[in-house]
Amino acid sequence: MNNTYCVIMAGGIGSRFWPLSKTNMPKQFLDILGTGRTFIQQTYDRFKRICPDENFYVVTSSDYRDLVMQQLPELRSDQVLLEPLRRNTAPCIAYASYKILTINPDANIIVAPSDHHIQDEDKFLEQVNKGLKFVTEKDALLTLGIPPSRPETGYGYIQIESKVAEEDTETLYKVKTFTEKPNLELAKIFLESGEFFWNSGIFIWSLSSILKAFDMHLSTVSELFKKGYKLYGTADEVPFLNKTYSECQNISIDYGIMEKASNVYVLCSDFGWSDLGTWGSLYESSNKDDHENVVSGQNVMLYNSTNCIVNMPNNKLVVLHGLDGYIVVESEGTLLVCKKEDEQQIRQFVNDVRMNKGEEFV
Repeated sequence: MNNTYCVIMAGGIGSRFWPLSKTNMPKQFLDILGTGRTFIQQTYDRFKRICPDENFYVVTSSDYRDLVMQQLPELRSDQVLLEPLRRNTAPCIAYASYKILTINPDANIIVAPSDHHIQDEDKFLEQVNKGLKFVTEKDALLTLGIPPSRPETGYGYIQIESKVAEEDTETLYKVKTFTEKPNLELAKIFLESGEFFWNSGIFIWSLSSILKAFDMHLSTVSELFKKGYKLYGTADEVPFLNKTYSECQNISIDYGIMEKASNVYVLCSDFGWSDLGTWGSLYESSNKDDHENVVSGQNVMLYNSTNCIVNMPNNKLVVLHGLDGYIVVESEGTLLVCKKEDEQQIRQFVNDVRMNKGEEFV
């Protein structure tokens, strides 16, 4: 039996990519990069090189069941785990882990978001395989760390402690601390210190290690999902989940477990990673024209404009003059014009639009 499993987390609404990403069609189901494959399809393509089809699980909102089945027809419907409510990453991972426990207690699991971009996939999978070997042999919770290239305030950071003397894993370290999205001054200090890496949000562990960690650090979540052991895969699974999620706290795996556990390690490597969580991160990862602009749309005309990211439908003629460092996006009749440096406010814009203009625009 192949013990390698892949859990793809695909429940987010991608509000920071509004207005292209909307509640009924969030960014993981979009081909924002123009590759012919959506983010979730690219994630599946990446991991199917080391994980058989039957060992994939996608955890998503019950609203997105049909989208997942349309975009990943290789999966059976019982491999799409539907969350009735959004409760962050810890309940999502607990659900998938206890589901896998009913199938293969010896599983080793890769947990990955559905919307990341990776340029060097061969190097990435090489690191994942190293990580799988490590967690097979050691009771460890492993995350992948990325050497920071700039003082990014939109990512979490991992501070390394001591190097682990393991054959073939020269970039494996014990984790000292996690820090969520620092301010610019702190991010600059992190970058200069050489002790901090970006937290990719991609995790590798054995099933036994993560279940032990849940019992130790998030026992309330663990106890809830443990009760469903005999119900997973039966007609009672959905009503059980409805009740469980209504009682479960909203908490991330980073805050609930990774920041507290003593057996956390990081495997550091640069394989061209971006979480593509924002228009700014898409700008950083994209090819620029001679004026440092990133343009999507066949009828965009720029004059005296630099450092902008413009995303327009092909049937719209757009003329922009005198812009420096702006996000300009239109989708389905909704237009956003925002300074790149202020993009963290887009979530607030979305909330305000929802309150004042209604759900149809978000």
